[in-house]
Amino acid sequence: MLNHMVQHQHHLDHAFAALADPVRRGILERLGRHSATITELAEPFEMSLTGLKKHVLVLEEAGLVTTEKVGRVRRCSLGPRDLDDIQRWIEGYRRMLDGRLDRLGELLERTKGET
Repeated sequence: MLNHMVQHQHHLDHAFAALADPVRRGILERLGRHSATITELAEPFEMSLTGLKKHVLVLEEAGLVTTEKVGRVRRCSLGPRDLDDIQRWIEGYRRMLDGRLDRLGELLERTKGET
């Protein structure tokens, strides 16, 4: 059980690190429409192919992107991992914050009559 939790946390860490960069988020957005080559992905970012390959590698290591060599071209697609784990983590965190804000609101209401 502990090993599973550690692996889950490791996946979340990689996914959040991959999503922390605006270029990588742009790559995922582009690949959400359809697959693309490294060259096609690099164009809107005005980035070297080497620079873009580094971003794709980070996404690939996080399981968010897959690449396949087709002839002399490397084609990228969305990877096998979806963002459900990240969404669940964010929702859990949001519920915790909402609960704290609700308790703060209740405290303010109770103390409002005391002043």
